[in-house]
Formats: sequence, structure tokens, C-alpha cells
Amino acid sequence: MPTTTPHRQYYYRDVLRVCLPLVMSMSATTVMEFTDRVFLANYSINAISAVAPAGITAFLFMALLGGIAGYTQVFIAQYHGAGRSERIGSTLWQGIYFTLFSGIIFLLLSVFAAEPIFRLAGHPEEVRVLEITYFNILCRGAILHVAMSALAAFFTGRGITRPVMFFHVLGTLINIPLDYALIFGVWGFPEMGVKGAALATVAAWLLITVLLALFIFTPINIKRYNLFNTWRFDRDLFLRLMKFGIPGSLQFTLDILAFTMFILLVGRIGKLELAATNIVISINAVAFMPSIGVSQGISALVGQALGRGQPGQARALTWRSIHLLLIYIFCIDMAFIFFPEQVLGLFIPEGHSPMAYGQILEMGVVLLRIVAAYLFFDALYMIFSGVLKGAGDTRFMMWSVGLASLFLMIAPVYIGISSFGFSVEQVWYCVLVYIFSLFLIVSFRYRQGKWQNMLVIEGGLTHRKD
Repeated sequence: MPTTTPHRQYYYRDVLRVCLPLVMSMSATTVMEFTDRVFLANYSINAISAVAPAGITAFLFMALLGGIAGYTQVFIAQYHGAGRSERIGSTLWQGIYFTLFSGIIFLLLSVFAAEPIFRLAGHPEEVRVLEITYFNILCRGAILHVAMSALAAFFTGRGITRPVMFFHVLGTLINIPLDYALIFGVWGFPEMGVKGAALATVAAWLLITVLLALFIFTPINIKRYNLFNTWRFDRDLFLRLMKFGIPGSLQFTLDILAFTMFILLVGRIGKLELAATNIVISINAVAFMPSIGVSQGISALVGQALGRGQPGQARALTWRSIHLLLIYIFCIDMAFIFFPEQVLGLFIPEGHSPMAYGQILEMGVVLLRIVAAYLFFDALYMIFSGVLKGAGDTRFMMWSVGLASLFLMIAPVYIGISSFGFSVEQVWYCVLVYIFSLFLIVSFRYRQGKWQNMLVIEGGLTHRKD
């Protein structure tokens, strides 16, 4: 590992060059979702109570299918690092084919799954109706979300992340005013509430997808990556994408599933507890989404380094990314610990005194401080898991996160609520234990070092030297 100051500076610049635009992209997505939740919280308690469970349930399926399509990033990164640009175009097309397949799955979910899912949740009728509406619209537009992941991988896998940032920021700038107009019915638009929020989100996805496609299929890229001659279905490459991409995506999806079940179960404690949890989950995304951006960026950098046969460089980049991300987490923690009322105040409707939402605010202050306690470990978990994904070490992550989700998150929360009458604060302490356990699992796997000898591209697992 490099030890001189110039090398350290180089690696910090490399991490910032690749990861910072992805952090900005995730931040733009977070701002879009955060603004959406703020508008809906000011619209009605039923709206904010419905959108978080419905949104995270839809995101569960989008994370699974989008994660598989987006795993083309690791293949592209390793091909790029190995100097095999002729395989990048074919990899992109396999991601596009999977995207088309995902559209069928989302359509079936919207037709057959919405009613049973939210009836099972057992939320009040007025909340359940809104949950189904929001979930159905997101599912019918979710093929665009998967397409965004597949197309963005063409850029992120090669370490070119600024276009992805620009398109996501532009999508957010379009979404926010459209969100406001469709929720509240201003500027000549009808008042649509939850339905309007979902339609504005899908419209932003459409814009981002179109822009990504236009900037991929340019004359320069078509010629350099032979895009119009590599469109055929490549059975071997597609199956390898499934072999590594499905476990890699399931690892993240199972994590999301744990939080989905958590939110659905919290709804059984009470409506106010559900509203407080949904608000805090929305605020937590401010810290969580940038961590995903760094994780995605380090996956690309590690993939490129391993493709070049330089695991030492991958290790150095990993620790530089940790240093930079923890600076951000420290700032977020300070806000959550010392200014929780001001942060939560964004969700108090205009014209209402804080006393009207007094119970929600009181619970929210405690929950935000629990979030602050686990953000440090959550950030490290995201970076180490990004390293393992970038190498192709996905099966271990799938099984370990799956078991932790079941036995350290879902089961304790369910038993605590149904058998011991846990309060909302007590079930959030289960989240703290769960996140810390994930950190221990991935840090142990990282220190073992097996990931340094892995590749997902042709040749399988290969021993590499610095």
C-alpha cells in the first residue's frame, strides 16, 4: 500500500472524483424523496403515514431488480480495468434485456400483490387505501427505475460519474415543483395528494432514463464500444450477471426487507408511532443515500483495481473513502444530536403549532438520537459491502445479511411488539443492534482478504499481485 503523501493525495482525489458525483446523485434522490415526504406531511397525517410503508415496499422490489441490472457496473469496471473495452457494450445490452424482463414483474406486482400486502400490514383503512394507490403507481413506472440503474452502470463502471450526477440533479429540479403542484393542486394542476406525489416521481425517472440513453448512444460511444454490433443476447455473460448480480442485489434487498417489515410492524403499535417512525426514516435517508453513493463508487474503483491486478490499490482506496465518508457522518450526527427539534420541525404543517404534533415530536427526538448512534457503523458497513461487491464476493453477503435480517431484526421486533408490548423506542434499539451486527459481519469478511483474489469477468477467481 502506498505510504507517501503524494500517493495518499492521489487516492483521495480518485475517491472524490468517482464517489462525490455519486454522492451528489444519491443526495439529489434523497432531496427528491425528502421533499416529497415534507409536502405529504403538510398535506395530511394519513398521507405521510401511508407513503413511507408503500414507498419502502415498492423500493424493496426496485432494489432487487434494479440491483441486478446495476451489477453490470462491476462487470464494466473489471473489463475497463483489464483493458477489455470490447466487452463493455455487450455487458450494457445484457442489463437492458434484464430491464425489459423486470417490467413484466412490476406489472404483475401492481395487479396482484398490492391488496394482499397492505391488508397483511393491518394498518387503518384510510391509510391502507393510500398505500395501495402509491404502491401501484410506483410499480407501473418502476421499469424506468431499473433502466436508470442499467444505463448508469455504463458510466459508473468506467469511473465517469459526473453525467449521472447531472441527470439526477436535473430530475430532482423537475420533480420538486411538479410534486408540489400535483399534491396540492396549484398552477392549474388538479389536487391529487398521494397519487400526485407518485406520478411526479415516475416523471423524474422518465427524464433521467431518456437523458442517460441519449448520452450513451452517441457516435463516439457507438464506435468505441461497438454498441450496435454487440446487441445480441450473450447467454454466458447474462448467466454470470445473474450468478453474481442476484446474490449481490439480494444482500441489499434483504436489508431493505428488514426495514420494510420493521415499518409495517411499527404500524401495529399505533398511528402516531408509525408517523414518527416514517418521519425519522425519511430524515435518516439524508445520511443513508450518500453512503450508498460512496458504496457504489468504491465498488467501481475496487472492480477497476482488481481488473488491473492491483488489490493493494483497492485497499488504499477503501480506507480513503472511509475517511471522507465519516467526516460527512460526523456533521449529520451533530445535527441529529443537538438540533433534533429543528430537523423534525420540517414535518410540521404550516399553521399548526408544535404542540399539535407534540407526541410525534417527542418520540422523534429520541428516535433521531438512536439513528445518530448507529450511523457511524452503517457507513462502514456500506463501504465494506461495496468493496466485497466490487470483487464479486456476493454469496457470503447474501447469506450473512439474510440471516442477520431475520434473527436480529425481524424476529426480535415481531416478538417484542406481539408478546412483550415493546414501545416504539424499544423496537428502534433493535435497529441499532442490527446495524452494529452488519458492521461486524462485513468488517470480518473484509479483513479475511479473500475478496482480493476474486474476479467476475472471464477467468473466474484469479490470484492477483500488486
